[in-house]
Amino acid sequence: MLDILIYLFENFYEQNESEFLVDRDNLLDELIQAGFAEAEIHKAITWIENLVELRSGGVQTHLLVSSVGSMRIYTDTEQLFINTECRGFLLFLEHINVLNIETREMAIDRLVELENTNLDLEDIKWVILMVLFNVPNGEQAYLQMEELVHEKTLNYLH
Repeated sequence: MLDILIYLFENFYEQNESEFLVDRDNLLDELIQAGFAEAEIHKAITWIENLVELRSGGVQTHLLVSSVGSMRIYTDTEQLFINTECRGFLLFLEHINVLNIETREMAIDRLVELENTNLDLEDIKWVILMVLFNVPNGEQAYLQMEELVHEKTLNYLH
């Protein structure tokens, strides 16, 4: 499903600047012609719709409280889908202010919904890029993340 999401992001998101506006039937036909399985296409479209819903409704920010020195504890389910390296990368992105509490939670939500236990650092970068693209007034964070996505090697501490 991640391949479909990246394909959609590269071919449709950026064309529409800030929204994902495409006729679902035409999109389905195009993705099938591109060689993607119909069931995976439907999952990917639902994933995008849920991302847009998160953007509209936002994460329950009143529940998100952070203080200096606090640390996000991941649930067993989150740890199943987001490995140690990827969790370290999320923390790194928070430290360099690419992610804030809300966008971190949106990214975690989107990563878990992929239900893929084999996500690597490149995969997580793309998901975070998609999340940041959908955050109002998140242009600076998006640009920083875009640089990280297209950078071949990344030296970060975690």
